[in-house]
Amino acid sequence: MWIAAAFLTMVCFGANNTIFKWSTGNGYSKVHIQFYFYLTAFLLTIAFGMVKGVHIGVTAVLLGAVIGILNANGNIQMSKAFEKGPASLTSPIIGTNVILPILTAGIIFHEHITALQWIGIIFMLGSAITIQYSPASKQIINYQPWIFRVMLSIMSFGLLGILMKTSSFLHIGSLEILIAMYGGGCFYLAVCSFAMKEKWLKSEINVGTIVGLISFFGYSSYFYALQAGTASIVFPIVSLNCLVVVLSGLLFFKEKLKRYQLVGVITALLGIIFTKL
Repeated sequence: MWIAAAFLTMVCFGANNTIFKWSTGNGYSKVHIQFYFYLTAFLLTIAFGMVKGVHIGVTAVLLGAVIGILNANGNIQMSKAFEKGPASLTSPIIGTNVILPILTAGIIFHEHITALQWIGIIFMLGSAITIQYSPASKQIINYQPWIFRVMLSIMSFGLLGILMKTSSFLHIGSLEILIAMYGGGCFYLAVCSFAMKEKWLKSEINVGTIVGLISFFGYSSYFYALQAGTASIVFPIVSLNCLVVVLSGLLFFKEKLKRYQLVGVITALLGIIFTKL
């Protein structure tokens, strides 16, 4: 069941990344869309919390808020990295962030991974990097700011995964974490928007609301998968959300699947098979 939850998370994150890809190409602010999706998800989780009578502890508030800020910051730093350097290298390098929570799950939380499962994990990680890589890269214009943004994004997403696993290890309810996560992220994005002074568009509300609904189901599945399953397998499965972006590109943006991406898809499938053996 937790494998299915991990796949649902992968699909939800892939759908959101597809929407981000479409929206940024149409002049929408990534910060504003994130703000609206955090606000939508926060109101939704608060409503569920009131119905269920959830009481949020101090640990959940602090942990969840940091997770929300790290996720928002990771996306912001990634978008800034795209502006400073080639997207062909930015996406696959940032995608390696999943190695941090995988190693943490094995070293700190003592998860047992078989040899075949390790092969599957390596296959999936390699696939995620391959699918996002584009050999037709432009020369890096501003290396130091680019690598700085890339490293900040990697650290943000990597620490995010570690803290999510930590919350499940501490047996903190996923709804408690989600409320704090969306609340903390919403506040952080409001501050970022004020500092950046970007123009607000009414249409960003609609896009942000859709992303917020998808994100709610995605992160709910994510926490369940981490609580019920093996984090070292969950993280690489979720990292394959790039598959959804690629398939969406084929269906909606009339993009063509390149040979190296096809190899990435095949190795991803092999990786999934190995992790289930």
